[in-house]
Amino acid sequence: MDIDEWGMDPQVRFLRRVFSQIESAQREILLKLNISILDERLRRIRDGALRLFEKAWGLSVRWDMTMDEKDFVNMYIYSLAHILERYRIEVPDDLLPVDEKIKMIIQEATK
Repeated sequence: MDIDEWGMDPQVRFLRRVFSQIESAQREILLKLNISILDERLRRIRDGALRLFEKAWGLSVRWDMTMDEKDFVNMYIYSLAHILERYRIEVPDDLLPVDEKIKMIIQEATK
């Protein structure tokens, strides 16, 4: 019997939920922007979004910010939007969550 011992850890379960929600939110934004999953730019965009997300996450830790699942998802969405705009893909504000705290972290991480 193969038991997922890591799956018993509350932190692992938390991160699995976060990453699942990130994948869903990313899929939804790309769909609304009419970006095909076969778009050749997506790999670079996702890689850039991940790097920015990790940098912003590090800042949030240094700033001793308490983050919940929604905050992490929002952080990734703002990271993705920032990188999409570098590729001249405009992300309308109404597709982004309203979250000034996360917006500030992303702005700092991109300096």
